[in-house]
Amino acid sequence: MNTVKGIRIASGRHIGPGEPCFIVAEIGNNHQGDLSIARDMVYAAAAAGADAVKFQKRDMDCLFTRAGKEAPYGGKHSFGPTYGEHRLALELGIEAMAELKALSEKLGLVFFASAWDLVSAREMLDLGMEIFKVCSADLVNIPLLRLVGEAEVPVIMSTGMSDWQDVDVAVAEMRRYHERMVLLHCNSSYPCPDELVGLPVMNAMAKRYSLPVGYSGHETGLGPSIAAVAMGACVVERHFTLDRSQRGTDHQASLEPGHFAGLCAMIRETEAALRLRKKQVCPTERSSAAKLRKSIVFARDLPAGHVLSQADITVKCPGTGISPVQWDEVLGSRLTRSVLCEELVDWDALAVDQPSATMSGRS
Repeated sequence: MNTVKGIRIASGRHIGPGEPCFIVAEIGNNHQGDLSIARDMVYAAAAAGADAVKFQKRDMDCLFTRAGKEAPYGGKHSFGPTYGEHRLALELGIEAMAELKALSEKLGLVFFASAWDLVSAREMLDLGMEIFKVCSADLVNIPLLRLVGEAEVPVIMSTGMSDWQDVDVAVAEMRRYHERMVLLHCNSSYPCPDELVGLPVMNAMAKRYSLPVGYSGHETGLGPSIAAVAMGACVVERHFTLDRSQRGTDHQASLEPGHFAGLCAMIRETEAALRLRKKQVCPTERSSAAKLRKSIVFARDLPAGHVLSQADITVKCPGTGISPVQWDEVLGSRLTRSVLCEELVDWDALAVDQPSATMSGRS
């Protein structure tokens, strides 16, 4: 993924290979349609270490047919007797979105949203979002892709529920306008079993499109999201909630603030662990090597002129003398002076052609 160019958003932040992972707290509709809860969630996401918060916006008349709105919707997660009423109960108006955008930016967060229909897309674009999120459900929504493309804002597109042909269409459509997009590998199962996450698809996606690739996770744990960062994900998006036990289908695939904070911390730890790319002896290892590695020592008292055999030398800590790597060079040497048991073998005591400082382990 390192040859792929990233994107730059209006606030100056860069998202892509070589940059810190862009961590998104997907609030979605987990605010339950309550602006006060939404505010609390923004504060909690900032405190947990998120880089951005993402919401969802829907216009019921534009999004659903009349039959779709009037379809009965019961069960423990229902907020209304019909699906239209259920969805409406979870919505926040555009004024509330504007307030949340201002609050997010005050806290140093990037605010953006996925808009699920053309009316909502126009409203959210008019707010001046730095990023537009195309959700998995709209990856093949050509009219919406064209509206977003014409707005010329950077785009993050999730690819759940899609095969390569679907993603090909979306990428080609957006490329009619610009290249400033990030693709998120995603499995839209809520929650997604670990064995269906499919992280290797990220590398295939980056190779196929030469675009930055990230990960939108719906698993219940943290492991796949951390592994995604280790594999090069430049964005990690996870659903966020204040309480997993709340009513609503998204909460069970969401992270509470404490777990989200743990995710952010582990992502930063993973990034730090990936910085060193060559095998070397680090300065912090040198004192350990001196203490824990071994040196060749004399196994008994010996007189000057003695020729060293296997029985005359052994290896013991510390590692400040001649390394056991030089064992064969020490064997058969003649002593130039008498030596004591457990004395570190020194080249000056041996009648041999002394190796270079590099070979002897000297500094």
